[in-house]
Amino acid sequence: MKVLITLTDVEPAVRLNGMLERVGYQTALVSPIDDMRAAIRRESPDLVVLTGGLIDTANVQLVRDLLWDGVAAVGLADIVDPSLQERLRALGFVEVYAKPVDLDEVLTGIRRILDRRRLAIETGLIGESEAMREVLVKIEQMAPVSSTVLIEGESGTGKELVARALHRLSPRRSKPFIAVNIGALPETLLESELFGHEKGSFTGAAERRLGRFELANTGTLFLDEIGEAPKSTQVKLLRVLEQRELTRVGGANAIKVDVRVVAATNRPLREEVEEGSIRPDLYYRLNVLNIYLPPLRERREDIPLLVRAFVQEFSAQHERPFHGISADAMRILAEYPWPGNVRELRNLVESMVVLSPGREITAEDIPRPLREGGNARFLPVPVGAVLRGQEGTGGRELEFIVRSLVELKLQVEELRQRVDEGREARESRLGEGEVLPATRLPGVATALPSVGIEPREEAPPANVVTIAPGMRMSDIERAAIIAALRETRGNRRKAADQLGIGERTLYRKLKEYDIPES
Repeated sequence: MKVLITLTDVEPAVRLNGMLERVGYQTALVSPIDDMRAAIRRESPDLVVLTGGLIDTANVQLVRDLLWDGVAAVGLADIVDPSLQERLRALGFVEVYAKPVDLDEVLTGIRRILDRRRLAIETGLIGESEAMREVLVKIEQMAPVSSTVLIEGESGTGKELVARALHRLSPRRSKPFIAVNIGALPETLLESELFGHEKGSFTGAAERRLGRFELANTGTLFLDEIGEAPKSTQVKLLRVLEQRELTRVGGANAIKVDVRVVAATNRPLREEVEEGSIRPDLYYRLNVLNIYLPPLRERREDIPLLVRAFVQEFSAQHERPFHGISADAMRILAEYPWPGNVRELRNLVESMVVLSPGREITAEDIPRPLREGGNARFLPVPVGAVLRGQEGTGGRELEFIVRSLVELKLQVEELRQRVDEGREARESRLGEGEVLPATRLPGVATALPSVGIEPREEAPPANVVTIAPGMRMSDIERAAIIAALRETRGNRRKAADQLGIGERTLYRKLKEYDIPES
């Protein structure tokens, strides 16, 4: 990796250059009278050290451009002022050291920054927050061994990226990496997919098939949504993890396998153990090493880095050059809670890159519901919207999704206007002697007391769930399931499809909420 050092302050610049060269880094010195941007283009450094003039307008803009290009900047400040150091960090400096500097401390800091950059490049995990630094350190510590790893974190936080990083940095890097989403496989086929089957072991088994464990032999197997595994499969998984051998479906011979298992779950697996859906012995066997991936709202300082990386990626992919993103737009993105985490941010950035009319993303390019934030009111929503977000989020995130979905386009004034128009039309027609049924707004089962609309006695249709203040998320979920079953006339497969969840999850919920299956 290469470091470029400015000669604004010659004495520390020359000494630091010598120290970096002695420990094996490539370096380059550039005079303040030289064209810094030309030097950066020529040298392509991974890090730039500015030895003076940190608050000069040209240098401030340079650091911002470096940040956009993914190049770290370190500054040596002439003034010992903690508040100035904090302001400089806010401008984009990764580290700022006050003069007279301890060059050994600067060298240690540069090493740490470059090591994190190397690891981020290798793993694809972007972030400078303390939480992400901890994740990257754990990946580096855990990669060389073969112990089982459990990755916990909300949907969209990048659990598969962590699993691939563990494999890429391990001695097994040249061997297979096999990923399987347990929640996406029907229960009837899950054991065949994982452990393989013999010819004729069941109807349709026309030939022997190797399972994912055998395909991943000597490599790494990533089991996503491990919490969705049925109890019968958990017993067999436990045997493979403990004995390092498996038996194909319909087979009699034990087959030895050498596989490192990395499992992932979008809710704490200990909660699944307490609820009885996961065997405690399997949990202890999976949770030998543990990595927790924080949601994006807990590491907001990483949002600008992620936005810049995604803008660059999609600008190149769609051949739409962008000069950057405005400060107002970045502020809005940094303040949004991101219930869908990095996946949601990535998808939004791609849409803005494709649809933005200018060469800079501005606040106007951000969808209005996201710009305006949330003061959501509880309204009835279709059952599919209630649970569709739950597979990847926890209860708090589901509540936010429900609030956001029902608020997106309906403003209070628009509702009042529609109600008033409906009343006027009804009264006009009634005056002509026509008898009309009670009117109601589409998709709204109860009125909003806050805007003075009287509630009606009319019962909501089967495909609408009424959400009232004070309802627990479990009550909303139960009502959504009952409504879906009512609408599909008890067809559990269709109800699961409508709710956006797996059949096994639906069966578990039926038992959990004591809902009759017929």
